[in-house]
Amino acid sequence: MDKALWLCAGAVFGSVACIAVNRYWDSFSDPKSREWIFFRRETKVTVALDTSKVDEEAILPDLSDEILVEQFTRNVQFFGLEGQKRVQASFVIVVGLGGVGSHAAAMLLRSGVGKLRLIDFDQVSLSSLNRHAVATRDDVGTPKAVCLKEHFSRIYPECVIEACSELFDESSAEDLLSGSPDFVLDCIDNIDTKVFLIATCNKKSLRVLSATGAGARADPTRVRIADVCESSIDPLSRAVRHRLRRLHGIESGVPVVFSMERPKAKLLPVNGVDGQEGNPSDYQIVPGFRVRIIPVLGTIPAIFGQVMASYTIAKLAGLQVETEPVVNLDVEHYAVLHRRLIEREELLYGTADAVEVSSFMASWRCFLQSLHLKVDKEEVAYVVRELWRGKSARNQDSHDVGRGMWRSVNKLTLTRWDHKQPPSVSNLILLTFQEAEKHEASSVEEIKEQEPAFYAMVTETLNRGKKEF
Repeated sequence: MDKALWLCAGAVFGSVACIAVNRYWDSFSDPKSREWIFFRRETKVTVALDTSKVDEEAILPDLSDEILVEQFTRNVQFFGLEGQKRVQASFVIVVGLGGVGSHAAAMLLRSGVGKLRLIDFDQVSLSSLNRHAVATRDDVGTPKAVCLKEHFSRIYPECVIEACSELFDESSAEDLLSGSPDFVLDCIDNIDTKVFLIATCNKKSLRVLSATGAGARADPTRVRIADVCESSIDPLSRAVRHRLRRLHGIESGVPVVFSMERPKAKLLPVNGVDGQEGNPSDYQIVPGFRVRIIPVLGTIPAIFGQVMASYTIAKLAGLQVETEPVVNLDVEHYAVLHRRLIEREELLYGTADAVEVSSFMASWRCFLQSLHLKVDKEEVAYVVRELWRGKSARNQDSHDVGRGMWRSVNKLTLTRWDHKQPPSVSNLILLTFQEAEKHEASSVEEIKEQEPAFYAMVTETLNRGKKEF
């Protein structure tokens, strides 16, 4: 009997001891021990499900907090403290939380954005798992916005997150875009809704970044960011561009993420219960939304989302990043422009001693002068592509893309910006032939006095070339 009592007492003592040890261990397994666990549990993380909205008075995270300083130390090292503070104080809306939007939102969170509004009416499905940023099998059937909210609160609990499980349309737009967001990310795959969102943001003067087609692609090296007027190849971006112009009079000023790779597959047909191909509109849960499936390699939407997040975070932090220009020119185009520069130097200055001249394209005299060369074909390609983006310096808003850009080269030539200085990366400007003749008849001093804005733009561009090349 005594043994039984002792055994019972030992069991009770062991249980209590285990509980105490577990709690003690939890307190030290966390970065800031028990006090930090208590602080974390008490930290205000607003949970807004469905259509409920986050408190507009919610306090954004304080970067002076010791834990946050450590969590975002790499960002501070990259952007500087003031840049990261701007990120921390920002408010970003992500519309569409599939393969693209979930990855974009995840990296915005991990980079320290202080307030996020996540919008999507759809739920996580099993087929979502090949491209979603955080969803697991346990999340299948959960609203995508709620799924992200739950995972995000474990990564960065101080972030003010609003999960809106509702459809973005004309009836909800005013409410869902409220609160003066610093950026809106359009990750919608429906053309009509996408165009409406972009047009609404344009009307409200909200900065918006739009993702186009990520499905049916496999080459990550062809993903680009450019103005919507420069997007090419991608059928979705082309359709968006045309509808924006036709329905809303918007031709440019909207940055988009797109792939220059031609789609590797088409939308799959919708089959009815009898196995025969049916009418897609008969299977729409929401009118106007696509029900046909497009094959997706999960890595490409993820890259789209990462690109969107990188662009947005840099803008929020105030970091100046020059995106790669979408210039559809080849080696021969640059060679033509190089030869034109040689000819122009000969015509205007009687010498080409500042320009490389190939032996098969020039006389013996020019070949001897080539010993003193300063501009070669590589530098011409850099000036044309990186500095002037394949367009006349006086018409940087040109909408020429694809073959239109190829044809435009027939009218372009390089010439000196300052006639008194030799041709170089920091003294070459791309103009049409007529513009070049007019420019060569004036001086930099006259341009500075008569066209100060143009002078400032060219000077800034050429200074960047001098610094980079």
